[in-house]
Amino acid sequence: QVQLVESGGGLVQPGGSLRLSCAASGSIFSINAMGWYRQAPGKGRELVAQITRRGSTYYADSVKGRFSISRDNAKNTVYLQMNSLKSEDTGVYWCNAVPLLDWGQGTQVTVSS
Repeated sequence: QVQLVESGGGLVQPGGSLRLSCAASGSIFSINAMGWYRQAPGKGRELVAQITRRGSTYYADSVKGRFSISRDNAKNTVYLQMNSLKSEDTGVYWCNAVPLLDWGQGTQVTVSS
């Protein structure tokens, strides 16, 4: 089974940017969709962005216009570019596929001044 490793999180000030990466241990070319999820403190895990194999995208209303998801099938990597970050974007971020694979360790994003 493909394993996923997220990276790129960190501490950033409000209004700042981060780029998350999700490296897969195998090919993602045939995976129908890849998504980024997050879990804020005290809340459940939610889907924030998704990209299909054909490049169609979905964004949660809370991140629309600020986040951008992309995939590089040649590198078996999915990215999440996060701009204009807000404190409410704080949380642990994971990537996963459709259908779901085993969850990775995630990467922590903290937006704070």
